[in-house]
Amino acid sequence: FKRIVDILASLLGLIFLSPVFNVIGAAIKRYSKGPVFYHGERIGREGKPFKILKFRTMQETLEAHNGARITAQDDPRVTRLGRFLREAKLNELPQLFNVLKGEMSLVGPRPEDPSFVEHYTDEQREVLSVRPGITSLASVIYSNEEKQLVSDNLAEKYLSDILPNKLRLDLIYVRNVSLLLDLDILFRTFTVLVPRLQKANLHAEDIFLGPFRSLQGLASWFSIDVAVALVAVVITGFVWSLTTSVNLSANEAALVALCMTAVFTLMNMLTGVQKVQWRYASIQEAASVMLSVGLATLLLVLLNQIDTLLVFPDRMLIVTGTFALAGFLGVRYRRQLFAGLLSALKRLGPSVNLVSERVLVVGSGEAGQLAIWLLQNSSGAEVFHIVGIVDDDLTKIGKSIHRIPVLGRTIRIADLVARHDIGLILFAIHTIDARRRYEILQKCWRSGARTIVMPYLLSLLRNGHETQAGGAAGVSKGAYGGQGEAPLVDRELYQSIVLLAEMARLGEYALVSEKLFELERLIVTRQPNGNEPEFPETLAGDSEQLKS
Repeated sequence: FKRIVDILASLLGLIFLSPVFNVIGAAIKRYSKGPVFYHGERIGREGKPFKILKFRTMQETLEAHNGARITAQDDPRVTRLGRFLREAKLNELPQLFNVLKGEMSLVGPRPEDPSFVEHYTDEQREVLSVRPGITSLASVIYSNEEKQLVSDNLAEKYLSDILPNKLRLDLIYVRNVSLLLDLDILFRTFTVLVPRLQKANLHAEDIFLGPFRSLQGLASWFSIDVAVALVAVVITGFVWSLTTSVNLSANEAALVALCMTAVFTLMNMLTGVQKVQWRYASIQEAASVMLSVGLATLLLVLLNQIDTLLVFPDRMLIVTGTFALAGFLGVRYRRQLFAGLLSALKRLGPSVNLVSERVLVVGSGEAGQLAIWLLQNSSGAEVFHIVGIVDDDLTKIGKSIHRIPVLGRTIRIADLVARHDIGLILFAIHTIDARRRYEILQKCWRSGARTIVMPYLLSLLRNGHETQAGGAAGVSKGAYGGQGEAPLVDRELYQSIVLLAEMARLGEYALVSEKLFELERLIVTRQPNGNEPEFPETLAGDSEQLKS
């Protein structure tokens, strides 16, 4: 299909641009001696060489022919007319002949000189798997390439600085090639040729998120929503017909569905719902959909007061909007709904899972819920089976959190590990003091199951909030297990030492080494207030080693 488009576009381009070709050709012959066209050797698809065709922009001299294979800013070989042609990219127009012959495409990686292609790595040679193009993702971003090059060491600078980045962009194109991406690249090519439309610091994502690819997503959702709205209209008409006579033709039903979807789509664009990646959507996005449907339904009701074009009574429109809301949410949250259904079916089956690693989560707070979410939604989620949660909050015991039962308090960790054949304990509590933290970890270690401690991310967030609230000299109570107050930096030092003990006990010696550098930084930057961190008695024999 792309080849058919190339043939038709190049043929039409050559026909309609023939007057431009004649004017440029006459100007070249008038202002400089030599041929109108330049034939340069380039490497094309599958590494086959071909002659690229351009309007000649350089002087026809031996020095020009034997000079650098690339052109720098203010290159003396370029004629006055040639400089204008290069800035306007008009010198590239004859490549429409290359496209017509099948040597090039309208869009594709720009063909390079053989002397540069021989430096390609095996991965970079992947760009030779498609036809080279008149314009490309890289050529749009590097539209001012000549301004980045100076006369000294042209080839070296091009090979080391510019060509690798261009090839990286070309590889992105080759691995994501599509008709819509080609249209976005062509659109951006025209914008860089118009000074007022040029955008500074253009990036690859600006092209990948171009208008044509965005319209594709918009059109896809519009089609789905029209179908959903049409079903909602039919259901509403059927329900209404049970009590009232309703004469609703197919055209009228389609009109109502189209109007509702059009207004709903407009509201989605205004509220930002159209940008949501529904695969990763949370419950908060559902409120935005409800707002869009509510506004769309209200607007249709108001329009119906002005013009009876929709033939629907107001109450029928409201009921239709309700059914449509259920459908809109259903198609957008279908992954989450199917995942919940599968999870429910699994719970109805045998309770023993002989394949997955059986996991016990310690803590049901923020860190615990984050741990559960990661285990349930990661790419390797099937490897883990979360048996339950332990938490010391008595009000949570016997309840379910994210469909995971809270089995008991932390004092029962060893018993639960033995009873449920737990192989992995995930410690995910960040709101307790270091003394209590160590006591619970002791229970985890003594249970015989492998224990993993969640990172200190949430603790760092909480500490950062406390630092802002307390100022530069903020203090925190209970930093040493309720033994008075201490500066925040002492608490960080103390927590780092306790973490070292935990990691050493787990055999994570590489992490211990890494943490030592952080500990050294804390000691060096510690304020000289004379306070030394106290160690809880539960550390017992380890305290002397930790102090040393």
